[in-house]
Amino acid sequence: MNIWLTRHTKVNVKPRVCYGQTDVDVAESFLSEAKLIKEQIGLTHFDKIYSSPLKRCKKLSEYLFNDEIIFDKRLMELNFGDWEMQEWDKITDSEYQKWMNDYIETPCLNGESFLDLHLRVSSFIEDLKKENHENVAIIAHGGSIRSTLTNIKNEKLEDAFKTNVDYGEIIKLELKNNHTSINSV
Repeated sequence: MNIWLTRHTKVNVKPRVCYGQTDVDVAESFLSEAKLIKEQIGLTHFDKIYSSPLKRCKKLSEYLFNDEIIFDKRLMELNFGDWEMQEWDKITDSEYQKWMNDYIETPCLNGESFLDLHLRVSSFIEDLKKENHENVAIIAHGGSIRSTLTNIKNEKLEDAFKTNVDYGEIIKLELKNNHTSINSV
């Protein structure tokens, strides 16, 4: 099975703002970014297409594909709870430092920990592995893509953020006989 992980395009949010599961819109550069992604995907036929239901992923998946898209909440970005739409530098809440010291297991104030995100994304991946497809497209977020890569590579969650995932980046996973190869498209 080939899994084509694609991060959504740039968003219409000021830099250094925590937006997580807030349903923010795409930036004005959407069309040019989406065209580049479409060119990279080319004429690949996808047996299944999955997307986060958040607007920034939904718009991209609907632009790229005419086929049926399955919107799955398990692919959503981390829920930053009370910190959503706040500038990172201005979050002064006492829970913030606890989370910064252990974001893996400590949830954001009224939100999730990275482990919470990882468990829901892993549930999606395990369900996907039970299916028999040649090519699968997934339109998702930086956090859920990093979680997927950590799951597939069987790495520690602490290593998830060593992998940079740019807006509009496509990462192709080839799963064959318990072996995985990972390539940027």
